[in-house]
Amino acid sequence: MSLLFEDSTLLAINKPAGLRSIADGYDASLPSVRALLSKRYGPVWIIHRLDKDTSGVLLLARNAEAHRQMSIQFENRQVHKTYHAVVRGIPPWREITSKESLRVNGDRKHRTIIDPALGRAAKTDFAVLEQFGDCALIAARPRTGYTHQIRAHLSALGYPILSDDLYGIRGAPLPGPDERISRLALHAAGIEFSHPQTGRFISIEAPYPADFAHLLMTLKQ
Repeated sequence: MSLLFEDSTLLAINKPAGLRSIADGYDASLPSVRALLSKRYGPVWIIHRLDKDTSGVLLLARNAEAHRQMSIQFENRQVHKTYHAVVRGIPPWREITSKESLRVNGDRKHRTIIDPALGRAAKTDFAVLEQFGDCALIAARPRTGYTHQIRAHLSALGYPILSDDLYGIRGAPLPGPDERISRLALHAAGIEFSHPQTGRFISIEAPYPADFAHLLMTLKQ
């Protein structure tokens, strides 16, 4: 877990895959970002979350007021996040926006599902960054912030993320793990926002972790 940004108000870290953002609901003794950083910095507030198997930039507040101010920015969609994902297949488009309505915890597997009738309005912008033999590197910019939004939208488009054992193409068997990467091939690459204390524009980028970088190197060979 490397530090990307630090001042008296905020912390930003490059979260490794496999580490929870907050304590596990069943076993609080398991490592989490908040627990580990609290030992070093004292109380910290998680502003947003990343799935356990997603790597990348995670923002934390160092006081309650900063947490409140940043939460307002998230609610007003003034925080802009960019994710990079490696997907199965080569999309025929260079850019596309998915507007499929989503219902969180919509089935027995607790997945976020496409539900035009009962789902809530959601939007994700996608752009193809690179193409490989059977995969593509995609930039995803969610305009709304639902659990598993990127995974659900990519699955609905027909391009599930590598090693996503929960989401697949509708009506097809789940693809299961990919031998080229052992976890979900999704990385939170960057975040942009206004500093809650000074108001200045902040842009933070998170370098790829070793497994994600190795995946891309393998695909390019």
